[in-house]
Amino acid sequence: MKIGIMLYSTDYAMRPDDFAVACEERGFESLWLPEHTHIPASRRTPFPGGGDLPRDYWHILDPFLGLTAAAAVTKTIKLATGVCLVTERDPIVLAKEVATLDLLSNGRFLFGIGAGWNAEEMENHGTAFEQRWKVLEERVEAMQACWTQDDAEYHGKHVDFDPIWSWPKPVQKPHPPIVMGAASPWGRERVARFCDGWVPLPAQMQNIERDLADLNARLERHGRKAGDIEISFFWAPEDAEQLKTYAGLGVDRAILGCPAAGRDETLALLDRHAALMAAVG
Repeated sequence: MKIGIMLYSTDYAMRPDDFAVACEERGFESLWLPEHTHIPASRRTPFPGGGDLPRDYWHILDPFLGLTAAAAVTKTIKLATGVCLVTERDPIVLAKEVATLDLLSNGRFLFGIGAGWNAEEMENHGTAFEQRWKVLEERVEAMQACWTQDDAEYHGKHVDFDPIWSWPKPVQKPHPPIVMGAASPWGRERVARFCDGWVPLPAQMQNIERDLADLNARLERHGRKAGDIEISFFWAPEDAEQLKTYAGLGVDRAILGCPAAGRDETLALLDRHAALMAAVG
């Protein structure tokens, strides 16, 4: 099983470039950075995790800048958004950011995506909450056109442009893996239809074996098979036996969490995660 790391990369956490070096030195396979452009002060939408929203959420650094800094000082570790809120970004600009990061990292980027949960946050970007998944799908399709076509064009309800020239093209062909962060049946359907990976939170899954079987059935209905996508569990438990059980079920990667903290505390946690990685084997 691959072991990745997710950092709540904030202005008071360990720097993402220093963190990436420490992760690569310890042998972690991938580094994932989350995204929130902002948090509306109204706090109308409740925090899905329950209770008060942790301040990390409105102190998060831009993930593409953080991952670019990480790419500049590392050689092998994969770099991922965990996840990019496509509903809050212009697809033409985002296509260029993804392709540029993939180029600068020599093809190490994993494009983790999601629609988001905070209604007023995406409304500030012009996306209605009830339209978020349709917006996401069109923007992904439009980005795929930018990555794969010399004269890229796209015509949809939410995204519409005549032929454009957009370079660079990604190093990975046809584009970096698109990894969907969504645990619901509808999320699994989108994974089966157009994604290269799935990254749910196991805490949001009511029955992991049933959900994995459901994903495989959906893949088959779309003419695909289980090996066509990579399954990663986000905020995986710090339990070697549980991770081995997940691996036996077909989970390819466990992503361990690192809260925002100072250097010494973060390095101590990375050492603990490295010991867990060795125990998993």
